Amino acid sequence: MASPLITPLELATLEGVVLLDARPKTAFEAGHLRGALNVDPDVQLSTTSSPGFDPSKGGRHPLPSLKQWRTTLGLLGIEPDTGVVAYDDQSGANSAARTWWMLKAIGHEPLWVLDGGLQAALSVGCEITTDPSVASPCAHYPATAWLLPTVALDVVEKLAKHPEWRVLDVRSRERYQGLTEPLDLVAGHFPGAVNLPYLENLEANGVFKSPEALRALYTELLTGSRPDHLVVHCGSGITACQTLLALEHAGLPGAALYVGGWSEWCRSGKPMAKGVE
Repeated sequence: MASPLITPLELATLEGVVLLDARPKTAFEAGHLRGALNVDPDVQLSTTSSPGFDPSKGGRHPLPSLKQWRTTLGLLGIEPDTGVVAYDDQSGANSAARTWWMLKAIGHEPLWVLDGGLQAALSVGCEITTDPSVASPCAHYPATAWLLPTVALDVVEKLAKHPEWRVLDVRSRERYQGLTEPLDLVAGHFPGAVNLPYLENLEANGVFKSPEALRALYTELLTGSRPDHLVVHCGSGITACQTLLALEHAGLPGAALYVGGWSEWCRSGKPMAKGVE
């Protein structure tokens, strides 16, 4: 299985790819890699900025409709055979992985995330610019369905109690244990979920661990289960995609995404827990 990650030096050898900067528009406008186009996590990658947004229904970053995503890709000039590379400034641990997941979920290839993110690109001399980038719009992307597995609130509640399934919370240990909660209404986790913070997928320098190291990490977590019996969630469906990317890099595809995450769960009236499971 080919890696979903690409280094800055490998990126420099590619021609004809669309480079997506998956940071908020304000950060993008302050400086981005030359030629990059912006996909804002609150605008193109979710419906957070849409009228009537309600985090109790889908969490803080609900997925856009397939129609909205098809339109966005058309405006970006992305067709089924267009190479795409996404990056952010969080080592790919934030919205670059969400961009990757949303493209992979409609069957798009070729597709990569820049390993180490913007910082890695700068470390090898890539240029930052504030010059606007111009897309070459095309027809709406011809996707007909989301192809990767997702689960809804009531389903994930049942799977967290099922002995053959694992529900993985990738937030920090402090947030999982209910010691702090900087983003949502209540601290804690939902009963039955286990914890492995997404940052443990990375080396100290911000690049992803090797496929072998990640495979060992998740094989231990999955003892008694399988990758396609794993549900991954975070606070709002963004950093969970980084763990799904790590699983893909490790050769362990098939896990489902619970998009709503803790931000939906803690507003739902469902049971909540603190401490260590």
